[in-house]
Amino acid sequence: MMQAPVFGIYHRHRLCVRFSFRGLSLPRIALAIFLAAFASPNEGRADSSVESVTLFAAASTTNALAEIVELYKDQSDTRVRTVFAASSTLSKQIVNGAPADLFLSANERWMEHLIDKAAVDPKSKRALFGNRLVLVVGPNNEAESGGQHQKLSPSLPLGEILGTSRLAIGDPAHVPAGIYAKAAMQSLDLWDDYSDKLAFSGNVRTALALVERGEAAAGIVYETDALILPKLGIVGTFPPGSHPPIIYPLAIVTDRHSKAVEDFYGFLAGPEAAKIFARHGFSPSGALQ
Repeated sequence: MMQAPVFGIYHRHRLCVRFSFRGLSLPRIALAIFLAAFASPNEGRADSSVESVTLFAAASTTNALAEIVELYKDQSDTRVRTVFAASSTLSKQIVNGAPADLFLSANERWMEHLIDKAAVDPKSKRALFGNRLVLVVGPNNEAESGGQHQKLSPSLPLGEILGTSRLAIGDPAHVPAGIYAKAAMQSLDLWDDYSDKLAFSGNVRTALALVERGEAAAGIVYETDALILPKLGIVGTFPPGSHPPIIYPLAIVTDRHSKAVEDFYGFLAGPEAAKIFARHGFSPSGALQ
C-alpha cells in the first residue's frame, strides 16, 4: 500500500517534479503539490494494465484501513492508494480537483459540503460506522484513568489534570475531532474556563502525538486513537449527548464510478471490513447512543 502525502513532493524512480507557482492561488498550489505525489511516468508504463483506486480517508481510520487494504490485496489485483488527513483538508482537495475516487469522512459536515458542491455522488453516501470521544492523559499524569467506560461529567477536575500544561484538540474551526471536542466541552461547561489552555492541531493524530510526547498534559481524541497507544491513560468518555453523533460516511466521488471503484466501495461496506473496523474500536453507526 502506498500512502501519498496530501501536501508534499513525492519522489519515485529518481523523478523530481518541479513547478513554478508564480501567479497561482494557494488552493491551486496545494493541488499542484498533491498531484506531484502521483506523478510517475515510469511506473505508469510498467503497470498500465493494473487498475487503481484512490481513497481519501480521515486520519483516525489510518490503522484500520491499512489492514483492510492488505486484506483486499489478497482478493483483487486492484491497487489501492490511501491518503490520510483531516476530513476538512481532504474535502477541500476533492473540490479543488484532487484525484480521489472514494471519500471516507469523520463527520457528516464535510461530506455534505461535497454533496453541496456536486463533488460526490449523493446516492452512494452511506454511514459505515461511528466512534466515541475520550479524554486521554500522558503516561506520567497522575489523573485517575477510569477507562473508556467511565462517563465524564461537569465535575471533571480538568484544572488539576492540566496543571500548567495544555489540552490538545483538533482545530474546532474545521477538524471534525475538534468540532466534537468543543461541543463536548461546552456541554460540560468546560469551554469558557479552559479555552485559553487549548493547543489546536490540524488533525486528531497530531493532537494524540502532542500528549504522547508530553507537549500537552491531556487531549480530547477519538476512542479508536486512544486505543492504539496503551501507554496513555483514558480518563473517561464524553457522553454521546454532549456532542453530535460521530458518524463516518463513505461516498464515491462524482464521475469516478468504475468497476474497480465500486468493488472496493462494496468491500469497505462489507462484513470483512466491518470486522476489522470493529476490532480497531469503531462502533456500528446505529449503536452510539
